[in-house]
Amino acid sequence: MQSTPRHDWHKEEVAALFALPLNDLLFRAHSVHRDNFDPNAVQISTLLSIKTGGCAEDCGYCPQSAHFKTDVKAEKMMGKDAVLVEARKAKEAGASRFCMGAAWRSPKDKDIDAIASIIEGVKALGLETCATLGMLTEQQAQKLKNCGLDYYNHNLDTSESYYKEIITTRTYQDRLDTLAHVRDAGMHVCCGGIVGMGEQPEDRAELLRTLANLPKHPESVPINLLVQVEGTPLHDKRDEFAKLDLFEFIRTIAVARILMPQSFVRLSAGREEMNEQTQALCFFAGANSIFYGEKLLTTPNPDTDRDMQLFAKLGLKKLEPAEQKTQHAA
Repeated sequence: MQSTPRHDWHKEEVAALFALPLNDLLFRAHSVHRDNFDPNAVQISTLLSIKTGGCAEDCGYCPQSAHFKTDVKAEKMMGKDAVLVEARKAKEAGASRFCMGAAWRSPKDKDIDAIASIIEGVKALGLETCATLGMLTEQQAQKLKNCGLDYYNHNLDTSESYYKEIITTRTYQDRLDTLAHVRDAGMHVCCGGIVGMGEQPEDRAELLRTLANLPKHPESVPINLLVQVEGTPLHDKRDEFAKLDLFEFIRTIAVARILMPQSFVRLSAGREEMNEQTQALCFFAGANSIFYGEKLLTTPNPDTDRDMQLFAKLGLKKLEPAEQKTQHAA
């Protein structure tokens, strides 16, 4: 199976992958996955909101936006000691990467200084670090790299053509510019999207094609299933589009694996909506990373006991940090 990374995928090729009979698509995706990864190992991350709510963006799915009336209240950024307490808990629970999210449109330079100190503290615990802080300048990306940040998350969310239906306060090019700053600074890129937002199948195909045709594939590709939160526009419009068929979600995971053979594909938000069988098919299709813990920023996530029970049933193991570095080196 084709496992050499490509950056020249055509629209028709990606559409043809999505159109394959499911068994053929799963076979191809799993073969690519097995060529590049241990098929029974899953990378574990924990995500903590270190600055919640009050965001100036109007992303239609997000309860942290200041534009919408939700149950999420704006809070100041957590102090370093409080973050490190949570990082230690995450490590004790088995996470190898600690991800920190802050609800900003873009951080101020003083915010970067505070975050840099926190990153250094988390790395001292032996955890990989990831942050998602909004748009970055070249200088801010370099400062985060200099303090040791391993990954920066900045999702494209959806296709460029559907993007304006979800977000109006920043452009698609703004997102691509931040990804370029992160990549040029030498950090690993974490970038994916959200499906089930009323988009068409061609939007899902175009999102994955955009990611795969970046100058370098994101090292981590989170695929999120929309979690509808009361008070957000996408919750208010829930009757205007059908809930995504989970077979379409599985297809999205499989195509992501084929297009980006050496990336970690993360089964991300929305797992509360999935039964064990759906998640098992996602792992077979090439997902090999999850978020661990009861909450993803502000939305629910399966607790660690449920995940470990599922891992035991499927014969999966947690990927250790040293093994992960070997995977990336390969």
